[in-house]
Amino acid sequence: MRDRLLIFSGLFLFVAGVTFPMWQGIAAKTSTKEPDLQLPANQTACVAPRSYMRAAHMQLLIDWREGAVREHRLRYNAYDGKSYKVSLTNTCLGQCHGSKEKFCDRCHSYVAVSAPYCWDCHQDASATAATTAAATAAGRTP
Repeated sequence: MRDRLLIFSGLFLFVAGVTFPMWQGIAAKTSTKEPDLQLPANQTACVAPRSYMRAAHMQLLIDWREGAVREHRLRYNAYDGKSYKVSLTNTCLGQCHGSKEKFCDRCHSYVAVSAPYCWDCHQDASATAATTAAATAAGRTP
């Protein structure tokens, strides 16, 4: 029975240690506000519903890649019946989201995801245009 104080002290320290990040956030008055994304002004719908894109956009892009490369499926029929060209650079970034930094990178940083391998092959159209313009202004060929 004398161990009761020791056991409750240990439980208290454990609970305090486990919940410390939560209490620290409350004391610092910080929040985990979602990133403010620049949504497309010229488009009213995405290729899939927002909830699906948040949860499974990477799987959609992998399916697009596999279909285009291995099965030569170059069009995607969306949930609303529209047909889209299967292209990360031209469809997603070119027609809707515009900038990798203002759309992709903000979410990936928020959820602490390392840069996906998409950018090993694809280029951000806005970054490429800026590099080309700078090279042309300096008198070099890009």
